[in-house]
Amino acid sequence: MAPTLNATASILPLLAKTRQARFDPQLNQRWQATVRQLSSDWSVRHQTGEVTVRPGVFALYQLALESGDGDCLRLVEGLASVIDRIEDVGPSPRLVAAFSACLESLGDPRGLEHKAFSERSQHFAERLSAVAAESQETAARSSVIDRLFAGDSEDKVTQMRDALAALPPDAFALKTLSAQIALEAEQIGMYGIMHLARQLNRAVGDGAHLELSSVRTGISRQLDQLSASLAAVDG
Repeated sequence: MAPTLNATASILPLLAKTRQARFDPQLNQRWQATVRQLSSDWSVRHQTGEVTVRPGVFALYQLALESGDGDCLRLVEGLASVIDRIEDVGPSPRLVAAFSACLESLGDPRGLEHKAFSERSQHFAERLSAVAAESQETAARSSVIDRLFAGDSEDKVTQMRDALAALPPDAFALKTLSAQIALEAEQIGMYGIMHLARQLNRAVGDGAHLELSSVRTGISRQLDQLSASLAAVDG
């Protein structure tokens, strides 16, 4: 038993020996301080806006370059990509979740010297890049949907102009078409156009006053407003 204990005792100092640092200690300290500041800026973004987070990401990027570590650099490039997408399309839940999770991981007090830093960096670099690319594809699809909606709705506006010019004016067509535009606008989040279409729908009412010139003139102006809004969407 004694030889075993002696052998164990001789090994313990080796096990306790501090692992050799991979990075300059001062660089690691600056990295940790920058991460703390970035996390603080991120936590108050609702008051200051996401644009105030960007300087912290670039400061971290400079340190990543200084480190000469590829995993570290790819990680910060992923953070920068997500901030770009948030500024372009807004803070979607997936973008926010990925950025927040990454910052939480980086908050470890060992900083760059965490034994799993490389593995964590690779994981979050892939996750951040994936959600940023996904967001870009979604934005592209949204743009196509917006243009399709605008073109289809402009056709409806043309039909409503014809319905208004008919003798007698076709109240049913006006009500039906404006309601369709309002519903479709709501489904894709175009609330300004939805509001205009609903206003027009209410102005038509039961159609009892459509034979009055003043009423038709008012509805015609609303159609002009709706058409102008759709043209802005179509670019």
